Amino acid sequence: MTHLAEAFTAGVKPGGLTDNLQIRILLCYMIKTAGPITRETLQGALLQEQLVNYFEFADALADVEKQQLVLHDAENDSYTVTDKGFTVATTLAQDLPRTVRESAIRGVLQIQSWRHKAAMNRAEVQETADGYAVVCTIGEDGSDVFRLELAMPDKLVAEMVKNNFIAHGNVLYNKVMDILSQPGDEQDRPPAALL
Repeated sequence: MTHLAEAFTAGVKPGGLTDNLQIRILLCYMIKTAGPITRETLQGALLQEQLVNYFEFADALADVEKQQLVLHDAENDSYTVTDKGFTVATTLAQDLPRTVRESAIRGVLQIQSWRHKAAMNRAEVQETADGYAVVCTIGEDGSDVFRLELAMPDKLVAEMVKNNFIAHGNVLYNKVMDILSQPGDEQDRPPAALL
């Protein structure tokens, strides 16, 4: 019996939720606050913050959908709250610990922010004959405006560079453009004999 109980609390930090009713309220609150929102974002935020167990999350999400507290849009794979779910979230969310509500929304915002950065600052690790390459691109209006390929000695370093580019690619791009678009002085121009 102890092992069964542990299966539903595994991965949940102290102060997290193990009660299905509380998890359903939290889901309504999250979807009301940050919706429309995908299952992947909901799940990622709650598991990242260690607020719920995966199995409890899956059961509670199925329950709120079955009870018509939320609607699932299969085309966009996103959830929105219904009027009934809005009432539940508004009325009962205060019964949840404030730290749980704040952690859940913080998790959602982190995931959404990262996805936004990753959509603009794309990076891909490729294996090469000499190790690895990180191909970094920044897109705008459907085309790449910046492309950089960096050789890396191993996969661990390549993954770190990839993640740092996703997080800070726009800063790198701005610095490169700033340096390259400044008027140069005489030392920056090729000698007249080479022209």
